[in-house]
Amino acid sequence: MTTTLEPVPGGPPGDDAADEDLARARKEQIGRVAAIFVMPFLMVGMMIAGYLFAMHAPAPNDMPIAVAGTSLQAEQFARSLRDTDPDAVDVRIVATGDQARDLVFDREVAGAVVLSDTGTATIYTAGAAGASQSSTVTGLLAPQVLGQGLDLVTEDLVPLPEHDTAGLAAMFMATGLMLAGYMPWSIVLSNSPELLRKRRAIPLLAGWSALIAALVWFVADPVLGAVEGHTAAILGISWLAVFAVGSVQFFLTRIFGPMAVLVGMLFVMVLGVPASNMGMSVHTLPSLYVTLHSFLPTAATGEALRSVLYFDGVGLGSRVLVLVVGAIVALAAVFGVDAIKRRKNPDAPDPEITVASLTAGPRPERNWVRYLTLGAFPLAMVVMMFSIMLGAMYQPAPREMPVTVVAATVDTAEQAVAGFEQSMDGLFDFTASESLGDARAAVQDRSVVAAYVLPSAESPAATLITSQAAGMSQQQVVTMTFRQVAAGMQVPLTVEDIAPLPGSDTMGTVSMYVAMGWIMSGFMLAVVGNSAAPAAMRVKSLLPISAVYSVFMSLVVWVIAAPLTGAVDGHFPQLFGTGLLAIFTTAMFATFLTRLFGMLAVVPAVAILMFLGVPASNGAMSIFMSPEIFRVLHGVLPMPAAVESIRSILYFGADSVGPHLVTFGIWGAVSLLSVVLVDRFRSPGQPPAVPDPSSQQVVVGSAVRE
Repeated sequence: MTTTLEPVPGGPPGDDAADEDLARARKEQIGRVAAIFVMPFLMVGMMIAGYLFAMHAPAPNDMPIAVAGTSLQAEQFARSLRDTDPDAVDVRIVATGDQARDLVFDREVAGAVVLSDTGTATIYTAGAAGASQSSTVTGLLAPQVLGQGLDLVTEDLVPLPEHDTAGLAAMFMATGLMLAGYMPWSIVLSNSPELLRKRRAIPLLAGWSALIAALVWFVADPVLGAVEGHTAAILGISWLAVFAVGSVQFFLTRIFGPMAVLVGMLFVMVLGVPASNMGMSVHTLPSLYVTLHSFLPTAATGEALRSVLYFDGVGLGSRVLVLVVGAIVALAAVFGVDAIKRRKNPDAPDPEITVASLTAGPRPERNWVRYLTLGAFPLAMVVMMFSIMLGAMYQPAPREMPVTVVAATVDTAEQAVAGFEQSMDGLFDFTASESLGDARAAVQDRSVVAAYVLPSAESPAATLITSQAAGMSQQQVVTMTFRQVAAGMQVPLTVEDIAPLPGSDTMGTVSMYVAMGWIMSGFMLAVVGNSAAPAAMRVKSLLPISAVYSVFMSLVVWVIAAPLTGAVDGHFPQLFGTGLLAIFTTAMFATFLTRLFGMLAVVPAVAILMFLGVPASNGAMSIFMSPEIFRVLHGVLPMPAAVESIRSILYFGADSVGPHLVTFGIWGAVSLLSVVLVDRFRSPGQPPAVPDPSSQQVVVGSAVRE
């Protein structure tokens, strides 16, 4: 007798569960690959959109100005100032010059003008309250003074000291402190959640704040000399700033988990940096930032440091109060949230370890090794950002800035050059020429910063040929210098700008912000991919994913820069194609670093691409005003290649994009080859093993339950 077994409907026992597991695994893998696109889109999009919206075309916006004089004088001057541009100023009439000066010193107004009975008008500013703000105030008031036939006198009540001529010490100190406050907790949550227990976290935060405060002071004062004295106040403000921001971020991790880093970045960097009033006057930004300036920690920290360093502590109390209240409210909220969660679910599981190891190897077995690595990561980021950026830019001065001197004959030009070199030794690199056309072409192709044309019988005035689009800072330096030269020669000076900046980029920084979007996009692909979907980072899948990602993010950056913020007008094919290559190149380089260092690759990647790249980019500050090493790096690093490519596309007919594309090509090819070579000796794409939760009860049990 033969027995026939009928098939069981739905397959063998257990197949349904296996299918569900397989489907769940596929969905998880799709989600991880999607995260490669989503996280950089959110982070880069938020950062670049925020900076371009706020700072691509700063202009006076309700800038507070005090006017003093007789009632009739003050009323007439104030009316004239308002009628010229009602949205630009917020005029306050005060009774005396002393009151006007006090308002400037107390930073309650951006500037003041005091009218005298003798036909003189004195404009008062405070350079230590912001160099850009002082120049904006003078630019607003000087035309009104001269237009009314008054004699103009300017006075800086609080000039910047010689050891901080750009006034950037407080800005970079504040930025470093903010980075130290918001960065560590999200890493701790992903790697070592047991440290989030309040009785561990709060003492750790206090100690971390003390360490960062000491390091920031040490670099700024004894090492660089960017500040002098005020040691106790600087240490106290720095400790409080890190502790306050860290407390808020500690609370955000309770609410948003690993995504808290995005929320912290939004308030501390994206909104906080423009609203800080440090690099750019908050009164030249949209009115939203004046409100944010009153309570965001970046502004509170920067203004507190500025008060101590330059204004005898005036205004310090209100800024410290912002940080104290922020810390208290945040910690109270942490206790409240934990109590609510504990009441709802006393047996809630511990947070999942999503980044088992910060290195390319397995998770360290010893806790002290893991904790040491965990602390070294943000510490290295803060120290490098602060020391490199501040060291590069806190004392800008021309260094061998190339300028052509033009005369009717070469001999005459050479004689002038010899005289200039004696009086301006080391500041400029002069060349002599008798061809006005050649000199103008040299300014056009950016091989020289400016051309100074000596007066002649046919043209009794001297002429300075410059290019604003080639760099605002260097144009300002040569214009100011050669105005003095022409005055010494007792001849008038005509300034010819062959490439003025458009109204959508009045500071010339759009190219830098767009380049930052490209470079950040590139290394974010590698960093997020390495942690979220390491299997997708094998070379076979890495190349198509990187290609699609580069297309996507290049389009995102262009949309933000052009239709969304209006910082760029057109040029889509050139910017899109160059951005695609820049993103792909940077992604390959960062991928190579992740092969070697795992998550810690963020440190060398950001150091090379951003911390060294920005000062070397010729974007925020002329490369001829930075230390010599950055002039060398200008011809090598991807960030300068990105900035100069964008500048060339936007303002110079894409005349020099080719060499920069070669730079990208070399970086991309070498990096991809290095990835392939590393993969021959190491199996890529394997995530470090996450210990079984049951074996972790002793280590991380009840990490955030109390």
